[in-house]
Amino acid sequence: MSEPPARPGDLLELVTRAGERILESYGVPGRVALKEDSSPLTLADRRAHACLDDGLRRLAPGIPVLSEESPALAPPGGPGCDRYWLVDPLDGTKEFLKGTDEFTVNVALIEDGEPVYGIVHVPALGSTYRGRRGGGAEKAGADGRFRAIRTRRLDPDRIVVVGSRDHLGPAVEQLIRRIPPGAEFTSVGSSLKFCLVAEGVADLYIRDGPTMWWDTAAAQCVVESAGGGVFALDRSGLDVPLRYDGAVFRNPHFCCIGDIAGPWRPVVRLAGPRDTT
Repeated sequence: MSEPPARPGDLLELVTRAGERILESYGVPGRVALKEDSSPLTLADRRAHACLDDGLRRLAPGIPVLSEESPALAPPGGPGCDRYWLVDPLDGTKEFLKGTDEFTVNVALIEDGEPVYGIVHVPALGSTYRGRRGGGAEKAGADGRFRAIRTRRLDPDRIVVVGSRDHLGPAVEQLIRRIPPGAEFTSVGSSLKFCLVAEGVADLYIRDGPTMWWDTAAAQCVVESAGGGVFALDRSGLDVPLRYDGAVFRNPHFCCIGDIAGPWRPVVRLAGPRDTT
């Protein structure tokens, strides 16, 4: 991997600043617009986008920025662009509106279709996760001190599955019914689901509903840097990591796994596409 185009401290300062823009509107009644996909758009989304878009262009001139709130969504530099920033200024807008504190600022650096640096900031909780391909993963709490994090080894007697508050698809509901007795299911918003796997609090996150590149890239890098994996679900399962190239921004169904050496293949197959042939 090439050297990062900006210093980690500068990126941390930038996402923290974007988080501050979000918190200025947190808990304050305001107008909510609906985007074409019916997802909400708030003043906080727009303020965080402006902060990150301007800041990344200043920190790394010449590297394109693709944000969920970019005015014209197109692959940066066209198909084949091998290096760009992928940004979700406010992941979990519904959680932001509900006041759950479970919303994040996500920034990833993509090289050759893969996330090689990712930072996930949780403004309301004052915590930050970051990972670098080949450089491990870390978490900082409210004290600002980063500590190394790792995914945990699977213990079949205490499996923890994490999912979305608002987006439990039918395959995930089926999976929850079939996980072993004593297994725990916990519901969390935004990219925090990935982060719980990365820090060894949860074992598995499966998503069988629609997500976009900016929803997953930064947190995927944190998980992979912590020893886990994020894989597209197909009939074999656990074969193809999510990628960020091409002209379609929508992700396939996927699973996030902490212990990639664990016996997950038969389990995640339950949530994979059904064979209709």
